[in-house]
Amino acid sequence: MADEAVADRPAEPAAPKAKDAGSPEAPPRGGARRDDNAKDAPDAPGSSDTSDSADAEAAEREKERERAADRFKDRTRDPLAEEQGEEEPTDAAAATRARRSGQKLLASGRDLIGFDRSDVGRLHIGDINIGLDARRSGLSMRDGPVPEEELLRIRRTHIEPEGYVRLRRALEARRLLVLGGAPGTGRASTALALLEEVTRVAEGGRNSERVRRVDPERGVRELAGKVAAGEGGQLRGTGYLLEPALDRPGTLPPDGMDLDQLASALAEQGSYAVVVVSVGSAANPLLAGRYGAICPPAPTRELVAVRLRQRLEEEHGDPARGGGGGSAQDGHADRDRDTDQDEGRTRDTGQGGDRTLDGGRDQDRSQDRRPDDDGSLSRLLERAAELREDPEVTEAVGLDDLRPAEAELFASLLAGHLLGSVGREELLSGCRGLAAVQAYEWFAGVDRALAAPPPGDGRAPVRSGTAALFHPVAFRIALAVLGGASHSAVSAAAHLLTWELSVQSDPDSTPARPLFCDDPESDLALSRARPADGAVDVAGAEVTGRLIFYRGAALPAAVLAELWDRHFPVRAPVVRWLRLLADDPRPQVSMRAAVAAGELSVRDFEHGYAELVRPLAEAPTPRRRVFAATALDQAAGHASHRRAVRKVVEDWSRHGTPALRWTAAMALGYGRSADSMDDTLDALARIGVRDDGEQLAVASLNVVRLLTLPECATVLRRLADWTGHRGEEYQDLALVSIVRLALTDVDEVLDDEPGTPLGDRGDWPLLLALAATRPELTGKLADLFWTALNTARSRDVAFDALETLLRSASRKDGREWTREGLAALLPALTAEEHDRRRLDWLLQRMMRDQDRPLTEERARALWRLAVPARQRRSEEEESHG
Repeated sequence: MADEAVADRPAEPAAPKAKDAGSPEAPPRGGARRDDNAKDAPDAPGSSDTSDSADAEAAEREKERERAADRFKDRTRDPLAEEQGEEEPTDAAAATRARRSGQKLLASGRDLIGFDRSDVGRLHIGDINIGLDARRSGLSMRDGPVPEEELLRIRRTHIEPEGYVRLRRALEARRLLVLGGAPGTGRASTALALLEEVTRVAEGGRNSERVRRVDPERGVRELAGKVAAGEGGQLRGTGYLLEPALDRPGTLPPDGMDLDQLASALAEQGSYAVVVVSVGSAANPLLAGRYGAICPPAPTRELVAVRLRQRLEEEHGDPARGGGGGSAQDGHADRDRDTDQDEGRTRDTGQGGDRTLDGGRDQDRSQDRRPDDDGSLSRLLERAAELREDPEVTEAVGLDDLRPAEAELFASLLAGHLLGSVGREELLSGCRGLAAVQAYEWFAGVDRALAAPPPGDGRAPVRSGTAALFHPVAFRIALAVLGGASHSAVSAAAHLLTWELSVQSDPDSTPARPLFCDDPESDLALSRARPADGAVDVAGAEVTGRLIFYRGAALPAAVLAELWDRHFPVRAPVVRWLRLLADDPRPQVSMRAAVAAGELSVRDFEHGYAELVRPLAEAPTPRRRVFAATALDQAAGHASHRRAVRKVVEDWSRHGTPALRWTAAMALGYGRSADSMDDTLDALARIGVRDDGEQLAVASLNVVRLLTLPECATVLRRLADWTGHRGEEYQDLALVSIVRLALTDVDEVLDDEPGTPLGDRGDWPLLLALAATRPELTGKLADLFWTALNTARSRDVAFDALETLLRSASRKDGREWTREGLAALLPALTAEEHDRRRLDWLLQRMMRDQDRPLTEERARALWRLAVPARQRRSEEEESHG
């Protein structure tokens, strides 16, 4: 460092060289002030009156400079921290990460997802007819025998899940099995396969009606009495499939004694029964008992492969079409000789080879099938495997795993495309429809049970179970909005929404709020969700937490589309719920909800603007206004709504109330709410300079946010223009933005993922990160920061910012941190002797700091970064003559 002693404040040279002739308070204007002071000098020594007047005026000027500096410092505060107090900063980095995560989960590559489920209902390929309509799905469960043709199809096509043999043995031993699983996972198909197998090899083998479905309205106790009395002439060895409606309000699940009574009656008749229930709080006691078992989902990858081969063989004219190839009974002839190695995954067929259950019986038989002489079937199968892995097809499906009915449809679509009956666009449209159909089934007729009387009498409907009824759908909605957040946050939000739905459904009653009925595993199963370990932002730090996601990128958008487009009465409680989430202090909740609100507004902008965006944009709290700005920006991300959003933001910036102008500034900071970068900066300047700079803080914050975009050079050019503007408000907007640029970390304002030049420097000050990654901008950055250092009202805050930058050169443990950025910026910032003297003073002040003294070694290292070796030698030679 320089050898000369320095004072406690930077020594101002007699005539500092201005790098920008238009800089505020540049030397020419400072010189004019010195001339004015000269005219007020005392006329003669000893003139006390004149001397007192001059001293008073000088003191007043000093007070005015201090007031100007205080006003400037106040404008550099975080405008988002008004609720939290001056000393408690907001967690802008967590908010940015949460917004980015929410956008990623809702960006399914489609603008306004649209799907007509009737298209799937009309889709017939070969002799396939697949019904996916939730309104028809419940009609199959009625009293009566299962046709032999359906049992034959089950025997030929059912893909056995892992643990199937264990389930079969439990049924054979106890005669009764309570099988739990999520709807659509193949639990009923597995139940029928179990009953078909055990009744065929037992006393009911010769009975053509050996497997019967039981009306869901019948309970376990009624079925036990019917079996014990032998009603209806039913023969011994019959298998019963019962799926009780436990989700109906007023319906009580069977207890252990009811199950024991049914098992005893079945044993007396040599019969079997499988009771299929949905996992959840009502069924958990049943599944935890001696008869309970969880039904694993079918291995859908193998299921698709088998179904696809079947479709291609059927359409290609394979002699073994229909999945046959010999008698179906031959495929089961050796079941009694199963060795059940590894939970039944490997079996001895008794014919000199092993086969796997997960592959399915048809997969085993297909190994012996011969393709046509020209080999075209083999070629079709190869093309089918390639088409299944096509990235565009995978993205269109958008599901991590397929359920049996979905696998059937997917295989049919692939086969139809390979055979020429389904075009590419029809294939992709059908694949996209899988998630939409799942969302439709989740919500169709959920609250119809509330209007139905309890089973067995004609009393008025019981509505006390609304909370239990609505919680699963509330959890799915909460997961669509908050996917990627912690499981606890999603669950808490789901309970809030359950309350809102219950009140909307029955406003005259206070809904019950169960406190100990949550079952995380059931929530995952019923919502096709998966847990994952990840990082959660807490008070500015990242901690390990349990996150939750949908099992498929297409499900969040499909759920929101189904909710908003088909169920208009649910909009009111959802809007109230989203407003509650807007007040949540956790960015992982409020920002994700804002992104979802923007997506919902796109689907009906009139409603979203009137109910969500405009009311929150005028709210008194910054958190709600940020929510509205984020929702607007999310809508602007859709080309269909960009023009409308830009018109709204422009009107607010020109004619809006102070709250609306504040919200417009936050929306402009994302960079998509104006036609160009110049238009964005014009609007921010309009907001920042109005009313004596009342909203200059929020305007400057969003100018800094724009510096992370590719048009960074345009922003710097406009900042330089504002420093030379005649209006002091424009100068202040530039100066505050420059100081904020040095005080803002990259991850507080950057939308990019780690892996980009800026994204890899998330904890760097943005000024140094830009200097390190954009060397062509270093000169402009240095000129702007020099201007803030040489302007009276911004000098103190700018020097504090420079000290912060210098201390970031290395971390506390000595590892390098922002040294690269300082090495690029400091030489351009200290090109003149006056600037180097000031840096020398600052470094010595930092060394004398009692709380955080800078070591001499680090001070010298920083000095060497600022002053190149050649220049240091020249100055030493000049100082020594």
